Amino acid sequence: QVQLVESGGGLVQPGGSLRLSCATSGGTFAFYAIAWFRQAPGKEREGVSYISTTEGSTIYADSVKGRFTISRDNIEKTVYLQMTSLKPEDTAVYYCAARPRWSGSPWYNHHTYDYWGQGTQVTVSS
Repeated sequence: QVQLVESGGGLVQPGGSLRLSCATSGGTFAFYAIAWFRQAPGKEREGVSYISTTEGSTIYADSVKGRFTISRDNIEKTVYLQMTSLKPEDTAVYYCAARPRWSGSPWYNHHTYDYWGQGTQVTVSS
């Protein structure tokens, strides 16, 4: 059983930056791939970024490519999402999620993730 806790959300002006953290506990961190999802009011949950296990290969949604960076600290068992050049359309609740590293399903399919955090609100507004 893996527990995930997000932090770092808040209110930021367009063009600003935030760093989200996803602290994990329980389970074996190296067994899990981690992804960030977001959900805006009235919209479907969408995949933002994904990072595999110890080798750390990454994937990004087109909408955030070049602006967001995902990373993981295998000692601290934490995954980060550095967000820059934020836009109003980035406003959403951001969730981190974990699934076994051997899952072959598309990374953006949120139904394939077994463990979820409670979410953290990101609001981009002037």
